[in-house]
Amino acid sequence: MKWYKVLGLVCMEGIFIKKVKVGSKSICLVNFESKLYAVSAKCPHAGADLSEGLCVRQLIVCPYHRYTYNLETGKGGEGQNDFIETYPVEVKEDGVYVGVASIWDKLRGFK
Repeated sequence: MKWYKVLGLVCMEGIFIKKVKVGSKSICLVNFESKLYAVSAKCPHAGADLSEGLCVRQLIVCPYHRYTYNLETGKGGEGQNDFIETYPVEVKEDGVYVGVASIWDKLRGFK
């Protein structure tokens, strides 16, 4: 797994959803109840930019059709039968880092 430092993150106060570039991926960095989550920025249902959605009860809500995804697991809401990718987050003294697994890491069973 490769770890990338999130650039341009100034304020980490309150609930927020911010679209950031991590390696070659666009992800949503979400602060909810004082915990940071990193999830895919694209809704698998309609391709919407999830950073334009909102966050309620540990769910990110798609701005197009209000599909919901669990911030911890990426699992879609009841009856959706889809999911978004989730990424590990580490907060260090010098910033926030997001881990991205390569295809080889995934084949070996690493997240």
